[in-house]
Amino acid sequence: MARVQDCRSRPDLGHRTSEFDFLIRDRASQFSRSFDMVLASEGIKVVKIPPRCPQANAYAERFVRTVRSEVTDRILIFGRRHLRTVLNEYIQHYNGRRPHRGQQLHPPRPDHPIADPSHERIKRRQRLGGLINEYERAA
Repeated sequence: MARVQDCRSRPDLGHRTSEFDFLIRDRASQFSRSFDMVLASEGIKVVKIPPRCPQANAYAERFVRTVRSEVTDRILIFGRRHLRTVLNEYIQHYNGRRPHRGQQLHPPRPDHPIADPSHERIKRRQRLGGLINEYERAA
């Protein structure tokens, strides 16, 4: 039942539960009926994928694979707090600055217009100790 307690006391979600309409999850035994009921009480519909069918949750599976290959396989994690800090930093990068193929390799939320590197000075900003490099026009 630790999962239910985790779900009830998510300080990182706080009031943001209203942003979620549904949760797609597999049929793993760690998700109990009370876990689903806690989410339902917040207005979040739980959708279970078919048994033995990870393709039904391809976006989540791909995200987990990407995080594993780009972050956790390359950084030594020292504890839960460190893991949460690293993942939050990476998620900000992934959702805001990382180029996505579905958007012609443009980032979802660029801070400024995309620079043309042929005649611009480019500044590199390292995140997560150089694991991620972001580039922007130099002032």
